[in-house]
Amino acid sequence: MVGKVRIKDHLAEQRIFTQRAILAACVMGLLAMLLAGRLVVLQIFRYDHYLDLSLGNRTRVEPIPANRGLILDRNGAVLAENQPSYQLELVREQLPLRAGSPALDATLQGLSALGLIPPDEVDDTRKLVMSRRAFEAVPIRLRLTEEQIAVFAVNRHQFPGVDIQTRSTRYYPHGSLAVHALGYVGSISEADLKRIDRSAYAGTTLIGKLGVESAREAELHGVNGFREIMVNAQGRSVDNQRGLDTATRRQPPQAGTDLILSLDLPTQQAAETAFEGRRGAAVAIDPTSGDVLAMVSLPGFDPGVFGRGITRSEYQALDGNIDRPLFNRAIRGTYPPGSTVKPVLGMAGLAYGIVTPDETRFCPGTYRVPGSNRIAREGRGGVHGAVDLRHAIAESCDVYFYGLAYELGVDRMHEFLSPFGFGQLTGIDIAGEQPGVLPSREYKRKRFRNPSDGAWYPGDSVNFGIGQGFMTVTPLQLAQVTAVLAAQGAVFKPRLVRATRNPATGEITPIAPQALPHVQGGTPEQWRVIMEGMRGTLSLKMGGTAARAIGLDAPYAIAGKTGTAQAFSVAQNARYVEAEIAERLRDHSWFIAFAPAEDPKIAVAVLVENGGFGASAAAPIARKMMDAYLLPMLAAP
Repeated sequence: MVGKVRIKDHLAEQRIFTQRAILAACVMGLLAMLLAGRLVVLQIFRYDHYLDLSLGNRTRVEPIPANRGLILDRNGAVLAENQPSYQLELVREQLPLRAGSPALDATLQGLSALGLIPPDEVDDTRKLVMSRRAFEAVPIRLRLTEEQIAVFAVNRHQFPGVDIQTRSTRYYPHGSLAVHALGYVGSISEADLKRIDRSAYAGTTLIGKLGVESAREAELHGVNGFREIMVNAQGRSVDNQRGLDTATRRQPPQAGTDLILSLDLPTQQAAETAFEGRRGAAVAIDPTSGDVLAMVSLPGFDPGVFGRGITRSEYQALDGNIDRPLFNRAIRGTYPPGSTVKPVLGMAGLAYGIVTPDETRFCPGTYRVPGSNRIAREGRGGVHGAVDLRHAIAESCDVYFYGLAYELGVDRMHEFLSPFGFGQLTGIDIAGEQPGVLPSREYKRKRFRNPSDGAWYPGDSVNFGIGQGFMTVTPLQLAQVTAVLAAQGAVFKPRLVRATRNPATGEITPIAPQALPHVQGGTPEQWRVIMEGMRGTLSLKMGGTAARAIGLDAPYAIAGKTGTAQAFSVAQNARYVEAEIAERLRDHSWFIAFAPAEDPKIAVAVLVENGGFGASAAAPIARKMMDAYLLPMLAAP
């Protein structure tokens, strides 16, 4: 069978081809028009925008850290400043391979072998370097010593990619002096990064960690500057900077504000020297302004070790030290005030009419607590006989104040002592302060869940009367109370910063003292009686407890009060024999004072941990502090 033959329609095929060619040409023409339009937009209408972006691709902004503000004492002596120092920096991309080992590990191990990196810091240093870009210089050792610089210089050829650079670092010319007041700077931590503006700290490695350095960080830090540098496509710096606008390439940093503290350097030095290696704290306050003239907490530590980068072993040695050098005893240590509370309780007795100035009470050396068989003994086994309020303060008669406290009762004692600042934060301008405890019925109920234990008993009031039992204070708090006594009721918030100084102009801006509500509750006559009792503490004629220790040759009148606070309770029938007790269980030594008594310029509280009797340990330290501050003032024409 012959199949059908199909004849092609060439005209139809030609027509289809032509239609497709025309459609393709239209599509291509449309795309060409779109491309041309986009080129017009990019090259003509948005030229300036993309020019800026292209310039940004070839430049990088590098921060220039600002110099940290200086810290000065009240007379202009430098307490914290900046010094150039040498630090070891590493650029990872410049490290060579060594015998098949990873370049970074081999380099760090080699530096550790030379003593430039502590062995226990190698892993942390490696993590730090790896967290940064390969072409960035990373500080791996801060504040090199001259010996370390020499060691590296001799071996520099073995460590390509590692070099020594000069940077600014914090320097404390007096070492550990006043370290708990000044504080220190340390490396910025992850916790710091969560609370600071990272852009403001770009290029900065240190931040205030404690004391004034931390509390005034915003002022001390300053404002960082910047500079623009030319980089290649990988972001690395190149030498050729032609084409950059030199008028906008650099912005200088603004140095941080200088701080003028209330601290008096000679008084601080006298106090720390007088402790002679013992543990304790001392605070001196100007009662007319609240200026903290000295703040001592011993033992201290060298703040410079944190600025150069403290090692793990160094920190563990400080943190694990039994003497707790990192602990600020002046504002955080809480201790029973002992007999230093007696002048205020005496004022309460006068104010509530429990006693009169000239009324005498007999001290047989013991006191039977009402409603119990408990016998409270006179301190140090003394017998004072008939004493009035002035002599009870001067001689520190416990029996007199046992009875007074029982008659006052806890409610009236709490009410009267509270305005003086007991049991409250003073509000000083650094962080970390503790409030201490001013006992009350409510306090004891909250402390003890058992109703019988939480009840307030007469024996609790008796202990309250000599500053024992539940009552605790900080040295700062007790210095503040002493300043209130000196000013006869006037109260100022304690402060460490009294002025700021513009680093560019030198202009000083004083900070006005902050007055707090005046303490009410005593008449001028009652204040005078208490002052006479405190002056009697330094008088042989009145049998004063500190007369022989510091009162005989003083060129100015001193009003004070000794205190001895138990570190542990002694059984009722047992006797306290200091020589038989471990040193860290012995009584704490207190002394509070202000001078000149007739026109006070300084109020002092001194605590010597486990120092024993207040007159023998704490009082001489207070005298040296007052001498350092007052004698130059009295000698001035």
